[in-house]
Amino acid sequence: MTDVSTTETTTTDASVEYCGEWFTLNKNKPFDIGRDADLDIDDNQYLHRRFLQIAYIDGLWWLINVGSRLSASISDATGSMQAWLAPGARLPVVFGLTSVVFTAGPTTYEFVVHTSTPAFVDSKPVSSSDGTTTVGAVTFTRSQWLLILALSEPMLKREGTGTSEIPSSAAAAERLGWVLSRFNRKLDNVCDKLSRQGVDGLRGGVGALATNRRARLVEYAVLSRLVTPADLPALDDDTADTPQAPAATPSKDAR
Repeated sequence: MTDVSTTETTTTDASVEYCGEWFTLNKNKPFDIGRDADLDIDDNQYLHRRFLQIAYIDGLWWLINVGSRLSASISDATGSMQAWLAPGARLPVVFGLTSVVFTAGPTTYEFVVHTSTPAFVDSKPVSSSDGTTTVGAVTFTRSQWLLILALSEPMLKREGTGTSEIPSSAAAAERLGWVLSRFNRKLDNVCDKLSRQGVDGLRGGVGALATNRRARLVEYAVLSRLVTPADLPALDDDTADTPQAPAATPSKDAR
């Protein structure tokens, strides 16, 4: 890899962090990310030679998808903002810390864009005392959150784990001590909730694979910080499936 800061002298307020390596961005030179770019992500045949580009345009840093097939998920540090960057699309980098996650073949990658002069300040998800968790406008029951945590466990345990390691519905149900029918019902409810809020890739239908739906759910959950490595002990807590305080009559989605 070549750190662009060694070839340009223009100082900026932005940098990219990937696997412990830092790359200083230059306002006068776009920074390419891909299989054969300024940031060589990996020698992965499923990854574009030039997939993403960070460029300084009209007073703002922009993240641009210059690829033709792959998309990327973009999030601020807390997950209160999420966006899906399709081929040809671009987004301004306005947060102090912006996470970028994408999948090429069986492997999922993540890098972070840091800026010292963010235009917006992050806000955090809200947890209530009745065992529910709210991210944006979406509220999850304790059991729904545990389902997401069980599916995300391999990725949370080992950074850089690909979507091929996501457990099957049967394996995740066994991890939680649930019957498969209960797991599938709650998975449907979780995906429906997020789909209604505009999260792509979670709707069923003709040609929609269950594996892809679980992978998209895990990608969203990890990127949005809905689940973190610090939450993993909850999977081994015998009382974790019980709300922390008496709750009102559950809605249809929560049953």
